[in-house]
Amino acid sequence: MRKNLIVLGKKYVFNKIETELLKPKFKIFYIDFPDEYEILAKKISSITKNRESVLIIPSRDIDEKIKPLIEEFSLKVISLPAFMEKYLNKLYIPYEFKKLEYIENINPYTTAEYIVKRIIDFLVGIPLAIFSIPIVIYSIYRIKRESPEGGILYKQARVGKNNKEFIAYKFRSMVPDAEKGLPKFASKNDPRVFKWGAFMRKTRIDELPQLINILKGEMHLVGPRPERKFWTDVFEQKIPYYNVRHIVAPGITGWAQVNYPYGSNTEDARQKLMYDLYYIKHWSLWLEIKTLFKTIGVILKKQGQ
Repeated sequence: MRKNLIVLGKKYVFNKIETELLKPKFKIFYIDFPDEYEILAKKISSITKNRESVLIIPSRDIDEKIKPLIEEFSLKVISLPAFMEKYLNKLYIPYEFKKLEYIENINPYTTAEYIVKRIIDFLVGIPLAIFSIPIVIYSIYRIKRESPEGGILYKQARVGKNNKEFIAYKFRSMVPDAEKGLPKFASKNDPRVFKWGAFMRKTRIDELPQLINILKGEMHLVGPRPERKFWTDVFEQKIPYYNVRHIVAPGITGWAQVNYPYGSNTEDARQKLMYDLYYIKHWSLWLEIKTLFKTIGVILKKQGQ
């Protein structure tokens, strides 16, 4: 039987992806806060009838006004940050810039963790490079046939560990000089993307040349997606703790990339940051393997972009 999930205040409204994940366990209700005690009690009473209920409060501190409600209706209480970390595998990032203890305690990989990641990079990366040779050859052929004016590879400066830029390699999937001005995100059915380019993006084939970056030690197989400095500068001004993702090297795939669709705005970047920071904070061999298997699912379903 599903539990009631009462979200106090609308500081955060679960998006479609999160709602679908929570549906099997919870029936979600939103209640405005603050409110008069009698009104709050009436609203909660109408929700909690004969069903176990969990109350999500905005922060770890419980408002004195709702303490009697917790006792009266036997509510289990959890803060929004703790709930998202436990049930959604992401760290809550507010819109406001403020001190967050669960973010500030995030650290880079230990020496042992880094060694394990590099072993995985080589154990998976080298066989992947060998087995993908036919795909690489065919991709070169299709790129030259469909867009002969440009080069095979797309080389671009991306921000890596400790905010240091490096040149990332990808198969070119767009027509030459696609941006012609300020950088912009690719969109669904982007007219700048040629036919084989669209297929490569959906299946992540365009990312294969980044195996070169892995061998050079600039990237891992798994990690936060490397972004251009133009975008990291923008996001660091708008999204709290965005720069924390740069305490580790980026990856070809990542926890954010397998849990959230391709982003095209600041809110999407904020959502992905929540997953990236969860990955860094909770890194383990199991999480690494889980991310790689989920990546295979994304590729098979052609959910890349």
